[in-house]
Amino acid sequence: MTSPEALLDAAVAAARDGGRVIRAAGTVRPAGHKSSATDPVTEIDLASEAAVVASLAASRPHDAVFGEEGTARAGTSGLRWVVDPVDGTTNLLYGSPHVTVSVAGEEQLPDGSWRAVVGVVHDPYRSETFTAVRGRGARLNGDPLRANDPVSLDRALVTTGFAYTSQARARQARTLAGLLHRVRDIRSHGSAALELCWLAAGRCDAYYEDELAPWDFAAGALVAAEAGATVTALGSGVLAAGPALHPELTVVLERTAHVPVPR
Repeated sequence: MTSPEALLDAAVAAARDGGRVIRAAGTVRPAGHKSSATDPVTEIDLASEAAVVASLAASRPHDAVFGEEGTARAGTSGLRWVVDPVDGTTNLLYGSPHVTVSVAGEEQLPDGSWRAVVGVVHDPYRSETFTAVRGRGARLNGDPLRANDPVSLDRALVTTGFAYTSQARARQARTLAGLLHRVRDIRSHGSAALELCWLAAGRCDAYYEDELAPWDFAAGALVAAEAGATVTALGSGVLAAGPALHPELTVVLERTAHVPVPR
């Protein structure tokens, strides 16, 4: 059996290789789009994914890889890597530093589902590397992390994000309108992985987003959970908050989100 430490080392090395590609980028221009005309992909996304995948292939040649930009390599080990090479592509286009590389190592369970066992989110512009091992806690550059708790709803700084289709955004705007007057304030930085890690680091109190792909949150959700946050499904995305805040926020989102919010 591969040790969690070895998996974490492989994930950290791969994420940092992707981060070096991002830091070395000059002018960034769109190379196409995905779900809508406002959902861009750049050459940096592709180059970062290539660097991450090459690193994982060298250290973990028998594992599967599932990447946002199209990498879909089969494996024989029962482990797979879920890769978001640039979480925050629009930020990258605009020169905003809220950009991360996300790498999650997952094990396949007997029912065929996948569960994250290690997660790494690397922030190349701040030289911050968030890490987590299931059952062993979360860290930032080696220092332990703990999510804020307890926090009441009216004192909560809540982060969120938005989908790229107008129909989804209209629904998300209604949710936001039902929540904004109940909390301290709202932030949106454009990177689900970063929001979850900042929750783990106490830089916000909750994060929710109801339309995400698995690579958006696979690593960040583990970091948040291992820092003590309660993390549950919200539509195809996640709802994460400290244990005291999570139930109260769940009730509000149930009334406004129009997507499944498990209790």
